[in-house]
Amino acid sequence: METRNNERFSQKHPFLFGSLLIVTAVALILGAMAASRLFDRKLAGGLSGQTLGVCHISGLIMSSGETVDWLQELRDDGAVKGVLLRIDSPGGAIGPSQEIFEAVRDLAKTKPVVSSFGSVAASGGYYVAAPSTMIVANPGSLTASIGVLMEYLDVQQLIERFGIRQELLASGKNKGAGSPFRSLTPEQRTQIMSVIMDLHEQFVGDVADSRNMTRKDVQALADGRALTGRQAQKAGLVDRLGGEQEALQALKELCGLTEADVSLKEGPPDKRDYLERLLDTVQRYVPEGRWSLPSFLFRFP
Repeated sequence: METRNNERFSQKHPFLFGSLLIVTAVALILGAMAASRLFDRKLAGGLSGQTLGVCHISGLIMSSGETVDWLQELRDDGAVKGVLLRIDSPGGAIGPSQEIFEAVRDLAKTKPVVSSFGSVAASGGYYVAAPSTMIVANPGSLTASIGVLMEYLDVQQLIERFGIRQELLASGKNKGAGSPFRSLTPEQRTQIMSVIMDLHEQFVGDVADSRNMTRKDVQALADGRALTGRQAQKAGLVDRLGGEQEALQALKELCGLTEADVSLKEGPPDKRDYLERLLDTVQRYVPEGRWSLPSFLFRFP
């Protein structure tokens, strides 16, 4: 019965039936060709040892776990000869930035690491790239912005206008400093600035050590200013100018890879579900921390 129905369809709609057959055949052929190219590329890289790792760092740096795990996997994979760090980030939280910095520094001790800057790799985005073997930036990439900021929303006058008063009980006079419901006292401001300057000195010291620059030279640039890629190269913060392909070519040269095609092992893998990705996207466009206690950031602007 099914055969008769098929025959009837092909007989009744010969043009549609033929079109469907052609579309199906073309799709199968294109799919087979794409799979063949991908297999050939990976096979060639695997057989010749022409394998490079790629680690993407994009958006605000608010966590480090997946990135650090991926960098460690690339470090331990003997088939991976070098790693491209592709960065498009304005920075973020200090702790995660420092953890990624350490992972990049450890990786660069065992194999070449080239950082490639997209539209922005500033503050914490530059910090994580500093230990790389080489840094490549587009002439118009925004980078540097070496410094620390803390921001919070002071709504004390607003809530007083509506007759609202906050009661704060704390174990010390500096506990709760930065609450949006009351202004900082001079003493609290001094104490917080001491934390900011200590974090700033850590930033300056790590960049100076990683880039083989004097602390004085880095400090002269560490007033929070952003630089273009071209300005950063003149200042010693960037090694070469170019895009991702130029950075990849530089990595091949450092690894002594001569073949045109290499296998790329890219990550870290995104294990989030659709809802988690959506929430993360919203978070990137909502100013963080303004309705909570302040946080210290390596972030541009």
